[in-house]
Amino acid sequence: MSTARLIQGNEACARGALAAGCTFYGGYPITPSSEIAEYMVRELPKVHGVFVQMEDEISSLAAVIGASLGGSKAMTATSGPGFSLMQEHIGFATMAEVPCVIVDVMRGGPSTGLPTSPSQGDVMQARWGTHGDHPAIVLAPSSVGEVFDLTLRAFNLSERFRTPVILIYDEIIGHTRENVVLPDVVEVEDRKRPDVAPADFWPKAAPADGVPPLPAFGDGYRFHVTGLSHDERGLPSDDAGVAGSLLARLHDKVEQHIDEISQVETRLLDDADIAVFAYGIVGRSAREAVTRGREEGIRVGLVRPVTLWPFPYDQVAAVARGVDTVIVSEMNRGQLIGEVERATAGRARVVPHLRADGQPISPNELLSTIRTAAGRGA
Repeated sequence: MSTARLIQGNEACARGALAAGCTFYGGYPITPSSEIAEYMVRELPKVHGVFVQMEDEISSLAAVIGASLGGSKAMTATSGPGFSLMQEHIGFATMAEVPCVIVDVMRGGPSTGLPTSPSQGDVMQARWGTHGDHPAIVLAPSSVGEVFDLTLRAFNLSERFRTPVILIYDEIIGHTRENVVLPDVVEVEDRKRPDVAPADFWPKAAPADGVPPLPAFGDGYRFHVTGLSHDERGLPSDDAGVAGSLLARLHDKVEQHIDEISQVETRLLDDADIAVFAYGIVGRSAREAVTRGREEGIRVGLVRPVTLWPFPYDQVAAVARGVDTVIVSEMNRGQLIGEVERATAGRARVVPHLRADGQPISPNELLSTIRTAAGRGA
């Protein structure tokens, strides 16, 4: 029977990874994500898994990619500076279609910045940090319990779509302790394996869903792994038709399943004049601010994207059709506000509530902005 446990956000991440079947962790310690590595180094040997501390974040993700190709579910965790270093290998894993999970526990930046303070400064890097046209799946929890759930979901999505999945949250969530009921049984997805003989196997010949099966090294299937544009044999090709088809498939396998991938929490929007758009820890403050605003008679609701990328343009557009104002609250200088403006397309006024000084956005601060938007003053 499931029981409540007092656990830290970073511990919840590690527990979610183990529940998903993770058996390899390659990483390098960095505040404020280090507790994930500390938990995994203790627990992985108990499930016959492997923990390797690498010399830096670049090699950490390289080790994760190698372990995944060897058949393991694999992950790493870092913070902003390390996440920057990982970008080249995120692109490689995307092009080579190697499932893996990257956790980014955000802190203030740029550069070394504020190592022990929260931020939401990496959300655009999570989408566009690696070069070229590429799909991205990025999940953003707002509680310790959701960290566990979304870590598990990140592994499932990565295995299902053969792509890196990024879990992104901030220092506050990473170090908060909450009572969480962890499920005794979870739903776990595994990558598709080939159903043909090795002699008949074409590594990148994709079925209707666009996701080719992936054997493990040592299974007897011969296949080439490359970051170059490649054909259905997995061999490099600079043919324009081949390159265009490959990129289209990489995008389509994600974009054609947005309804399954995207998760958005909405509250009290049926009669709302004002909507607050917030995610992660700010989404949590926004939920409280919306509740208090309602108590004051302000018709305000919440839209909280749990899946940041692919961005929920349709859901935000639908919200904008029913309200006069969308308040965008972020712990940065305004990274997703442009995407909200694109989605609203002038249907509603977009008002920023931003903070990028290493301090969280409180419900009281946000309520003041809600009052002003409602014509009530601060």
